[in-house]
Amino acid sequence: MLKPLQDYVVLKKEKAETITASGILLTSPQEQAKNEAIVQAVGPQCDELLKKGQKVIFKEYSGTHYTLDDEDYMILKEEDILAIIEEE
Repeated sequence: MLKPLQDYVVLKKEKAETITASGILLTSPQEQAKNEAIVQAVGPQCDELLKKGQKVIFKEYSGTHYTLDDEDYMILKEEDILAIIEEE
């Protein structure tokens, strides 16, 4: 696992669903938002509001892409995260 330093955050994009809730198989995956991801790890200097497992929106064209164990991650500064998506 990646452990970010300073005020960096590790994000992982979710895979688009290919099966609907009712069990219908989609022939082309739905387009997911390009700027949404799940927080995987938070650096020690980041705000306490940001926690592992949260869905966030980040600035487009920000961060560094990295692949570890066939999984794609993004490493970016906390200031590049624009919002936390809260489920109601």
